[in-house]
Amino acid sequence: MPRTIQSRLTPGGHKVAIACGRFNEFIVDRLLDAALDTWAMLGGEDSNVTVAQVPGAFELPLTAMKLAETGDYAAVVCLGCVIRGETDHYDHVVEQTAKGIKDVNIKTGVPCIFGVLTCDTLEQAIHRAGAKMGNQGRSALMTAVEMANLVESIA
Repeated sequence: MPRTIQSRLTPGGHKVAIACGRFNEFIVDRLLDAALDTWAMLGGEDSNVTVAQVPGAFELPLTAMKLAETGDYAAVVCLGCVIRGETDHYDHVVEQTAKGIKDVNIKTGVPCIFGVLTCDTLEQAIHRAGAKMGNQGRSALMTAVEMANLVESIA
């Protein structure tokens, strides 16, 4: 029988950080609210969550790296929203943000969760922030809790 490592969906004494982009604040606020509600629903202590506000999605990787490097957090959640416009700016921001967040995982060993909406329209973003398709903030926070527990189990 192979050894199986499974994650748990319980915060325990873990601390998490949430980095939030303020750009498209109308959407990101809903992601953050859902993440914080989920933390409370899972039994997490308010004092074990830190929220760092940044200007936009592009600033999330640096902030996540600094938070992860403190050693204080079992996971970092990155929340943001990038909506396609008329130029290729969207493609550059999305690509570099995703790559940067991935790099934080690899370089620090701290789970860094990609909770950035990348949408073609405002309507899509609204749907992914709780209107029709669940809420990415809730999903990202749950992933962070599971990954914090999984990494702890492996160590």
